[in-house]
Amino acid sequence: MTDIEIAKNVELEKIQCIAKKIGIDEENLELYGKYKAKISEQEYEKVIQKKDGKLVLVTAMSPTPLGEGKTTVSISIADALNKIGKKAILALREPSLGPVFGIKGGATGGGRAQVAPMEDINLHFTGDIHAITSANNLLSAIIDNHIFHGNSLQIEKVTWKRCIDLNDRQLRKVETGLSGEKNLVSRFDSFDITVASEIMAILCLSENLKDLRKNLGNIIIGYNKDKKPVYARDLKAEGSLTVLLKDAIKPNLVQTLEHTPCLIHVRPFANIAHGCNSIIATKLAMKLAEFTVTEAGFGADLGAEKFLDIKCRKAKIKPDVCVCVATIKALKYHGGVEKENILEPNIEALKAGFKNLEKHISNLRDVFGVDTIVALNKYSQDTKEEIECLKTMLESKGIELSVVEGWEKGGDGAIDIARKIEKLSSKQTQMNFAYELENSIEDKIRKVATKIYGAEDIEITEEASSKIKDIENLGFGKLPICIAKTQYSFSDNPKNLQNAEKFNIHVKDVQLKAGAGFIVVITGKIMTMPGLPKVPAAESIDIDENNEITGIF
Repeated sequence: MTDIEIAKNVELEKIQCIAKKIGIDEENLELYGKYKAKISEQEYEKVIQKKDGKLVLVTAMSPTPLGEGKTTVSISIADALNKIGKKAILALREPSLGPVFGIKGGATGGGRAQVAPMEDINLHFTGDIHAITSANNLLSAIIDNHIFHGNSLQIEKVTWKRCIDLNDRQLRKVETGLSGEKNLVSRFDSFDITVASEIMAILCLSENLKDLRKNLGNIIIGYNKDKKPVYARDLKAEGSLTVLLKDAIKPNLVQTLEHTPCLIHVRPFANIAHGCNSIIATKLAMKLAEFTVTEAGFGADLGAEKFLDIKCRKAKIKPDVCVCVATIKALKYHGGVEKENILEPNIEALKAGFKNLEKHISNLRDVFGVDTIVALNKYSQDTKEEIECLKTMLESKGIELSVVEGWEKGGDGAIDIARKIEKLSSKQTQMNFAYELENSIEDKIRKVATKIYGAEDIEITEEASSKIKDIENLGFGKLPICIAKTQYSFSDNPKNLQNAEKFNIHVKDVQLKAGAGFIVVITGKIMTMPGLPKVPAAESIDIDENNEITGIF
C-alpha cells in the first residue's frame, strides 16, 4: 500500500484526546476540524516553569536527492518510546509545498510511521506558511508604496524579496513596476521560496508575540542614499506583520498513526536557512513530556550544525542524544555509485561511502560533544551482508548501530533504538559550539568550514568581504552564522559526493538577517528559489470521484 492508503486505513483519535494525554486542557486548544488544533499561548505560559524533559535530535548523513527518512525514523522512535513506557512527544517541521509538488514529496513520514492527517499536513494545514507568505509580501508592498509616494526615507537599494511557497525557477529574477504609472519606479527583483524567507526564520526563533513584533521591526529592507540600513520599523510595518502572524506563532497539535502527540510548527529550509521547527514548539514539548524527539533538515553538516549553533544558543537548550540516520543507498551514493544503481548490492561502494557517515558522527560526538547513535533506516532491498558490513565498521569506531524498521512496523520497528536512547540519555553531557559569537565573521565561517565540513580553508570574494566589513561596522559582527550550502556534499560542490580531494569553501555573498538574528553566508551555486524537476510529483497528485486525494508520498 502507498503511504496515503496506509494513513487512511487508521482510525485517528479526536485531537482533544491527544491533548489530554499530555495534560493540555480543551480550553487551551483552538480546533481546526477533528484532528488538528493550535495550542494557545496560555498553555505555554502555564507550563514554562516546569522542568525540561530529555531532548533527542534526529539528523542524518549527507542525503540522496530523495532524502533518507529522518521524519520516518523520528516518528517511529517517538512511538517506540511510548511503547516502552516513556511519555514522548514529537516536535517536527511543517511540509513546504515546493518539495511536496517537486521531487522530494511530503514530509509526514512514511509507511506505518506517519503523522496524520497526512494530506492536510502536506498541503495547506492550518495556514501558517501562507500567513508567512502574506506577511513577507505585505512588507514588499509597503516598501514599494513608500517609494511611490515620495520615498521620504530615501531608500536607494531594496534588498527585501517577495516570496511564494512553490518551486518556480522563472521567479529567480523578475522586473516589477512596468505599468507605466507616474512616479512608479521599476526595478529588478526576485522571489525566494517562502521557507527561505527571513520571516519564516523569525517566527521559528521568536519566544512569544512581543518578541516576534520586535524581531519583525528589526528586518533590514534595504539601504538609503548614505548606505545606512532601513528597517521595517522605519516603515511602521511591524504591527501589521505581527497581526498576520498572530495565529501562525501558535504550535499545531496532531498525532502519529499510533496516536503519539506531535507538535508540527513552521519550516525554514536547512540548506538556505536554519532548518529547525520553532523554539516555541520544541520548548513546549520539552515541558510536557519525558522525551521530545525533534529533527533538523538535510545532513548533520547543515540542519544539525544550525540547530546546535543557532537554535540551541538562542533557546538555551541542548540535545541529550543525537540520532544520525543512515541508509545503505546513501552510503553507496556517497561511495561513488550513480543514483540509478544505488539499490544494487555493492559492498565496496558502501565501504567508500562510510567516510561520509563517519565524518558526521565525529562532528556530533567530538566537535559538539553530544552522544550519538546511528539509526539504519532499513529498506526492503538492503541485504544482510550490507547491514553486517556497516555494523562491523561502526563497531570498530565504537559507535552503536540500531536497525530501524519504522516504515514497515511503526513503533515496534524502533524498540531497540528507543531503549538505547533511554540508556544514553541518562548520561550528563556538556555540549560545545563550533565557534564562539565573539569570533569575527570570517573566523566563524572558517571554523565551520574546517571543523564541520573538513575544508582546507575558505575563499571569500571581494564583494562578500566588503559586505562582511559593512556588517561588522554596523555592529552585527557577533551574530551567529547560517551557511547556505548544498546538502549533497560536505563541500559547496553538489557533485563532489566523495570529497576524495582537498577542497575550499567558496563564499560568494553574505546577507545580514538582523530580524532573524543571524548572518547568511552564501556558498557555491546555492539557490534560494528551487526549480521543479523534469517530472515533478505534481503530475501524479490528483483527487478522485470520492474527493479522496491521491499521489502524495
